[in-house]
Amino acid sequence: MRKGMSRLFLANENAQNLAINVLCGASSGIIGAAAGSPFFLVKTRLQSYSPVRPVGTQHNYRNAWDGLRQIYKGEGFFGLYRGITAAMVRTGFGSSVQLPTYFLAKRQLVKHAGMEEGPALHLASSSVSGFVVCCVMHPPDTIMSRLYNQHGNLYSGIFDCLGKTIRTEGIFAIYKGFIPHLARILPHTILTLSLAEQTAKLVRKVENRILPMLGYDEEERL
Repeated sequence: MRKGMSRLFLANENAQNLAINVLCGASSGIIGAAAGSPFFLVKTRLQSYSPVRPVGTQHNYRNAWDGLRQIYKGEGFFGLYRGITAAMVRTGFGSSVQLPTYFLAKRQLVKHAGMEEGPALHLASSSVSGFVVCCVMHPPDTIMSRLYNQHGNLYSGIFDCLGKTIRTEGIFAIYKGFIPHLARILPHTILTLSLAEQTAKLVRKVENRILPMLGYDEEERL
């Protein structure tokens, strides 16, 4: 998506542009969150269920498909999309900062730490990006989880949930579970961005070898 939008708005598609990176990241995150929200809803409820030590609202689903069926039967079609706004905000926030912080970290590490292009630079840059993503994403993630797992209609929306959470538990309540979240999102970000870099390199190598054999010159490839 970033490459496509770069072609539309920039003379050089490989140039780094903050607005393009933010827009592409947010757009892809929002679209992905909207598409996957019903499954994330079921996942949250399955993870929250405990017959031994129940905490919060309990939903006894046998599996994911049974969860989807019960939600549809008991809450209707729109019940499958409970908390979708919070999910879109959460993922949109996280995705919008992922690429900009990654490329910014790369530039700063090359400039000030003398690092060269390679796996070590990708690892360090993606680690910085993962931490920032977690910081930005965690508050809406907390709100989303509470909307997903609420009993009845305790919260009317994301702002109602945010206000009630802060009033009753304090401002730091929106960062509950930050360390486990970081432990999950950091490896995910490192693998995603590092593998993306290596995949892009591999694709360029294949293009440089295969396309000339098919009669494409450099201008046609661009």
